[in-house]
Amino acid sequence: MTSAKRGFVNSLWNFFCSLKLTIFLLIGLAASSIIGTVIPQNAPFEQYQKLYSDSAIRVFSALNFFDMYHSLWFLLLLYFLTLNILACTFKRWPRDWKIFTEPTLVMDENMEKSLSLVRHCKMSGSPAAIRDKMESLLRSRFAAPVVTEAEGGFHLFAQKGMYSRLGVYVLHLSIIIVFLGAIIGKNFGIEKAYINLEEGQETSVAYKTVLSKNKANIAAQPESHVIDLGFTVRCEKFTVSFYENGMPKEFKSILTIKDNGKTVIDKRPVIVNAPLTYKGITLYQANYGPAGNPVFHLAAREGKDGARTKITASQGEKVSLPDGSSLQVLDYTDDIRPFIPQISGPAVRVELFPKTGEPQTLLLLKNYPEFDEHRGGQFILTYDSIDQKWWTGLQVSKDPGVWVVWFGCALMVAGICMAFFLSHKRIWVRIEDGRVSMAGAANKNQPAFQALFDGLAEKLKKEAGG
Repeated sequence: MTSAKRGFVNSLWNFFCSLKLTIFLLIGLAASSIIGTVIPQNAPFEQYQKLYSDSAIRVFSALNFFDMYHSLWFLLLLYFLTLNILACTFKRWPRDWKIFTEPTLVMDENMEKSLSLVRHCKMSGSPAAIRDKMESLLRSRFAAPVVTEAEGGFHLFAQKGMYSRLGVYVLHLSIIIVFLGAIIGKNFGIEKAYINLEEGQETSVAYKTVLSKNKANIAAQPESHVIDLGFTVRCEKFTVSFYENGMPKEFKSILTIKDNGKTVIDKRPVIVNAPLTYKGITLYQANYGPAGNPVFHLAAREGKDGARTKITASQGEKVSLPDGSSLQVLDYTDDIRPFIPQISGPAVRVELFPKTGEPQTLLLLKNYPEFDEHRGGQFILTYDSIDQKWWTGLQVSKDPGVWVVWFGCALMVAGICMAFFLSHKRIWVRIEDGRVSMAGAANKNQPAFQALFDGLAEKLKKEAGG
């Protein structure tokens, strides 16, 4: 390899090992997360038209801000951060591997000068006896030492928490695994796809609306992608209940799942925060709405105590009354309170066409059947009930990378604990000519290690005094 090529490779290696690159990438990912939170992702095109101007939509679409987490530039940030982590790991690993496999067992004078915690004392007795005392002291108060005889004396080496040095590698690995899980989920999962089913309908596909650029690259346009579920979903029934103020209290879908023609989940209720999951695909209750024209059940009664005639009418349909007149249901509401605060309950607005005279617009209240008596007509009209079919909106979600992400998160917690709460503590002892030199070092939490070391030094002084 020529010097020019070697210089380029070294520059590239130093670039990926750079802490500045790490900080830049982390800031970029943080800014991207803020953008992805502020700008709705993969929302319906109509929502973007309400929120932004046409020029803003053009710019955001060109930058892939509407589907940012699938954009090339966001994935490049993840890839570069992964390469940065791997480069830093490989650069650091040889030194730590040597510490694991080839620990320094003998402390010479040069090494002693490089350590900040050093204690000396004189002890009487033979070198072997002193060695046995120090070995017993280290074994009982710290860790079992390795004894080496060299340079005319005995050397003892003991260590604890050696594997805490792996914490940073576990942390690096966890970040890469989380990224890998996120990429798997984004590329092989299902996100923000929807199913709309009327009661009694079934389907085996979901639809996802995404934004794509037109040929002129002027503005984003919505496109619908069909997603095969691999099984059939049937809406058996949908129910909705309301609070007194008219707000929905609970809406619930009764779903049946069929796989290869066999019923595998039968009539399972799905409500908000209680989804249904099958084959890794989760169905969430998202929204609902009326399906088709409702059918109203009214009644016409001749006087207060007269015969009661039932009337069935669809919205917009004109039906005849017993006296030859007719009526037509114009519209309805589930709660009249927003319009008339003094009363509550369902109401319909009908137009009455008498045999002679001008048409009349009437309000019929379900909770107040006597309300039409004040009109003074031949027939008293009442509103009994409504038959309304509903459609249910289900959000479809699948994330095959979620367990990879959870595994990465568990590794991250373990790596953080190893990296920040554990330390590699080492103690060397040199015995020569009745003189004992003890030194120690820790890669983290120096105050706690110094307290431990000072305790050993005090014990050593007592042994020397004895």
